Amino acid sequence: MILGTAGHIDHGKTALVKALTGVDTDRLPEEKRRGITIDLGFASLEIEGRTIGVVDVPGHEAFIRTMLAGASGIDMAMLVIAADEGVMPQTREHLEILSLLGVTRGVVAVTKSDLVDAEWLALQDEEIRSFISSTSFDPVDVIAVSARTGNGIAALRNAIHAVAETVGPTPAEADLFRMPIDRAFSIKGTGTVVTGTVWTGEVTRDSTVIVRPGSRVVRVRGIQHHGQQAEAACAGQRTAVALVGLDVEDAARGSVLVSDDHWVATREIDATVKLNGADVSVTARTRVEFHLGTSETTARIVLLPSMESPAARDAHRARIHFTDPILVRGGDRFVLRLPSPARTIGGGVVVDSFPDSSRRRTRNSRQAVESAVDALPQTICESIIAAAGARGVVTATLPIRTGLNANGVALAVTRSGAQTIGSRVFSAASVIALASQVEEVVKQRTANHPLDEGVSLQ
Repeated sequence: MILGTAGHIDHGKTALVKALTGVDTDRLPEEKRRGITIDLGFASLEIEGRTIGVVDVPGHEAFIRTMLAGASGIDMAMLVIAADEGVMPQTREHLEILSLLGVTRGVVAVTKSDLVDAEWLALQDEEIRSFISSTSFDPVDVIAVSARTGNGIAALRNAIHAVAETVGPTPAEADLFRMPIDRAFSIKGTGTVVTGTVWTGEVTRDSTVIVRPGSRVVRVRGIQHHGQQAEAACAGQRTAVALVGLDVEDAARGSVLVSDDHWVATREIDATVKLNGADVSVTARTRVEFHLGTSETTARIVLLPSMESPAARDAHRARIHFTDPILVRGGDRFVLRLPSPARTIGGGVVVDSFPDSSRRRTRNSRQAVESAVDALPQTICESIIAAAGARGVVTATLPIRTGLNANGVALAVTRSGAQTIGSRVFSAASVIALASQVEEVVKQRTANHPLDEGVSLQ
């Protein structure tokens, strides 16, 4: 399970992580010199026999890209607000990003409580609770702490444990392996080491993995969790993976480790998009920054007509085109930002990572997206199969396009009445239509050539 920090610069996130774990996550000389967090920091927190990975993110607005890379893949958040300053701009933006990424559970730590008197602390507590209540964030508690004196640290640990109990661990079900890379470095005698949070599936020592984008196949030499050697790594774990046959330059932040060659980068997706505020306007000419996992690329969005459903009134069906190929899976959450002036404008959920771009099938594909807003992944899977028509869909690509594991795809196929023929799956309606066409061809052929022995397969 992964806990991520969030909050404004100089509100004491790193000092609080050190008070909780004993680890100073500011490792760069520049961070030491300037006294601010620049890059992602990592630590482990032991509570009640449970190991929780901690990701410390920078709070400065200039490093929001780094914050986004760290916030991806976390299960719960520790929102840090200084008692002497209260809610600040990056407090709001970080919380907005957490909401877009679907992170709604966590705890609020009111730091530097030793710098203010009781009356001011009570006032800040009231204002912070009022601010939080207007958001989708649902913390188990708001706790006043001081990293300098240690006041409230024990209560904060208990609150984090309570959140962990409600969130629960990432399901360890069989799925395709994927780990976005957030750091890569070289160790003498070991070679290239990459770190990240395993999103899905499992990787084992001596197995082969693929670095995407690209097609570099490498071998896993070793695996570590929080400095301890391990034979495997599964979903929800902070992991360091030593790789054989890979240079550091080929595994930059934004790359992804996968274990199946059906993981292929795409240049366009279908998605549901939610924009923040009535003042946000996006057209097909608008260039936006698309953040998913640890990757970032430029994109443009083509919004389709607004939804009529009241439940999805603020949601838009969209096709998103990327400047550079990106590895995406159905169900992934992403964040959208404008480059100038730099600000977060919204986010969304991937519906289909490989939509049909041919003109004659655009209508069917868009109908699939329309039916997918707020729909279950199984329903999306059925819609994709139906939209494919007589071409069918390669079965092995459906787990990536829909976000379902192999068992989930099989269940959706069975429920929809679709049929698997060879390596492809076809909707029931397509099979019926094809059968009718075959029957009609046979009837016409035999009527026109009654003396022939039959109709050729071709």
